Amino acid sequence: MFPIAFHPIYRHPLPEGHRFPMLKYELLPQQLLHEGTVTAAAFFEPGLPDMEHITAVHKKEYVDALTALTLDPRAVRKIGFPLTAELVERELRLAQGTILGAEKALQTGIAFNIAGGTHHAYSDRGEAFCLLNDQAIGARYLIRKKLAEKILIVDLDVHQGNGTAEIFQNDNAVFTFSMHGKSNYPFKKEISDLDIALPDHTDDEAYLAILTRTLPQLIHEQKPDFIFYLSGVDILASDKLGKLGCSVAACKRRDELVLQLCRTHGIPVQCSMGGGYSPDIKTIIEAHANTYRVAANLYS
Repeated sequence: MFPIAFHPIYRHPLPEGHRFPMLKYELLPQQLLHEGTVTAAAFFEPGLPDMEHITAVHKKEYVDALTALTLDPRAVRKIGFPLTAELVERELRLAQGTILGAEKALQTGIAFNIAGGTHHAYSDRGEAFCLLNDQAIGARYLIRKKLAEKILIVDLDVHQGNGTAEIFQNDNAVFTFSMHGKSNYPFKKEISDLDIALPDHTDDEAYLAILTRTLPQLIHEQKPDFIFYLSGVDILASDKLGKLGCSVAACKRRDELVLQLCRTHGIPVQCSMGGGYSPDIKTIIEAHANTYRVAANLYS
């Protein structure tokens, strides 16, 4: 069974207006256990990371201000959450979950972080509910430890991975691929190594056709020895913050395409959940659970 990073602090209390987006972190593990997709033994609780791994990606001045809770109020507003010690601890443990998940994926083929996908965090600031960029931290960790030589980040959240693009803009060891909604946040995009900006209401057939044409060729050209997959389910037509038009079935097929390619080519993959903001929590949980169900089928 593949390992899954989860820690109770992932679901720490937030003010009323912020609670709904966090609810999935509590409900998804319960659903996976209830239906038997995974067992309790699959879950591991990440501790706190060595800060050296954080500052290998994020500027020390930013990390120091974050951990001391002394960020400028304007910087806090960009993050969108009230800055608290509990929130910073959550992000640190979340980053460690992705680091450990990357290590575990080298052994098992695949690993998950029940949270993660904080791709709007830049090297020197946070944005849009993202304080520290977990997959960028994981990728830089593997490169520095010589556990990987060429990494591909496959970001299929509806929002462009602007922070990830900025962090790796001059790093040839990491190739950043983002397929996202053209008119979605961020409105000023960064430049990834490959960006595919999709028009509003892109449907199942068009979305899957583009991904099917693009990803196998990208793997052939880049020859990665590790992949980070950001499997956001905000590509759904029902998503409150997304503008694409995909169904839950197409979202599952997307996961099958990505993970089957990883499996076929023998490329270890670490998956972080990313966004999902449909009005019905059941839709969010079903779409996220499908990613784990696909993995259970492929990696059992």
